[in-house]
Amino acid sequence: MKIIFMGTPEFSVPALQKLINEFEVSAVFTQPDRPKGRGKNIAMSPVKQLATSYNIPVYQPLRLKKNEEMIELIKDLKPDFIVVVAFGQILPKEIIDIPKYGCINLHASLLPKYRGAAPINWCIIDGEDKSGNTTMLMDVGLDTGDILLTEEINLSCDITAGELHDTLMNSGGELLVKTIKGIVNNEIEPVKQENELTSYASMLGKEMAVINWENSSASIHNFIRGLNPWPIAYTHYENRVMKIYKSRVIGEKSNKCFGSIIEVSKEGIKVSTGSGVLLIEEIQFPGKKPLMVKDYIIGNKIDEGVVLK
Repeated sequence: MKIIFMGTPEFSVPALQKLINEFEVSAVFTQPDRPKGRGKNIAMSPVKQLATSYNIPVYQPLRLKKNEEMIELIKDLKPDFIVVVAFGQILPKEIIDIPKYGCINLHASLLPKYRGAAPINWCIIDGEDKSGNTTMLMDVGLDTGDILLTEEINLSCDITAGELHDTLMNSGGELLVKTIKGIVNNEIEPVKQENELTSYASMLGKEMAVINWENSSASIHNFIRGLNPWPIAYTHYENRVMKIYKSRVIGEKSNKCFGSIIEVSKEGIKVSTGSGVLLIEEIQFPGKKPLMVKDYIIGNKIDEGVVLK
């Protein structure tokens, strides 16, 4: 069973490792090496690091579309499958048509909901109580191919995007193996996606991370955990940016204006919202490290009555 793997970030690594353990991975495609960190040193992608440790040939084209050299190379490799996990490029039809059994994508949502770049984050921001991984047959659309297998998990009301990322990252490889074996043994019937049920999980950015205190406490809580660990939800305390890493919805009401700090204690910062009260438990100010509120107020002051904006 010859497999070409295409992936780039940390999320892709456990899936590649599982495929290496089970099959013959004949080549890996990943994004080009790029500057990383404060020193802007050129760094390999996590997928490239794993592939080179197994002496698997690695290819890093800037783009695959209309790249005749890479298309011919893939044809020469005669793959049974191309497996794509967070590669970062949309495959052209010329490549999708090459493998014997098809191109398979592992997507971190329960399709058809949350197609797009940030399904893990938007699932949490929207307050979903379930998520999971989906394997699908790729076509030329964005996450529109026929569904092969799904794996569903229940979400707690406090799980962050980072925690869900790690859960789905570590379980996705096993689902891929089941999918490949199921296709080869003719045990899987692809199911077309119901387009009317879909939603698009757009890319995240720092510009969208500011908190709107007119929203409900539950909605703001979901927003905070959906943007943790990046880009981190924030508000303004007087003239300073206050990033918020952790919060909790509490069973209290307030008639104070939206964003008003009601009380500050070791428990956290109670803030009035459009509906209910939110308890902020972990914060960060510019130039400082993230701290639990109980630790921050030992040597710093948060004033009650200040309106967060």
